[in-house]
Amino acid sequence: MKNFFEIIDLIVGTINKTMAVLGLSIGVLLAFINVILRYVFDMSLTWAAELTNYLFIWSALFGAAYGFKQGAHISVTLLIEKFPPFITKCLLIFANFISIAYLATLSYFGYELILMLADFGEMSVDLEIPLWIPHLVLPIAFALAAYRAAEKLVEIYNTDAKDIELFNEHENVIHEVTSNKGEK
Repeated sequence: MKNFFEIIDLIVGTINKTMAVLGLSIGVLLAFINVILRYVFDMSLTWAAELTNYLFIWSALFGAAYGFKQGAHISVTLLIEKFPPFITKCLLIFANFISIAYLATLSYFGYELILMLADFGEMSVDLEIPLWIPHLVLPIAFALAAYRAAEKLVEIYNTDAKDIELFNEHENVIHEVTSNKGEK
């Protein structure tokens, strides 16, 4: 069973990272090409702005889903770190349950939006494709984010309360700066 979840973790991670990197890379390249065309050749690709927007949205949502696995999302730990370890663990479990419920709800409503757009036959103005296609990111990315939050929930649940480490951005920055100085 553990191998199954390792394979799922690998697949979900690969999808999240690939979509985030490709969306950002292609979006930046397309925007750059369109700027060059506009200012150097006095022409532009009419569909480039819309596609760039969709690529950046896809990149951001898949990147956010990946952030759940890494624990890279903003969290205010000032109050929670003052509690005893058992209470901290309970609060983190509760927070992850709330996150999973929220992300699953967004995924469901994204799915409903896809069905509605398909039923109405809405088309993208510049790309001239069915509008449900670029909106596929909503149910997919939020479902993957909910899965990642569930992974984090299981990780917290299986970790002894005394061993739970809270993510502190300022400590990570200090660690990176001091470790980089040692390399020079």
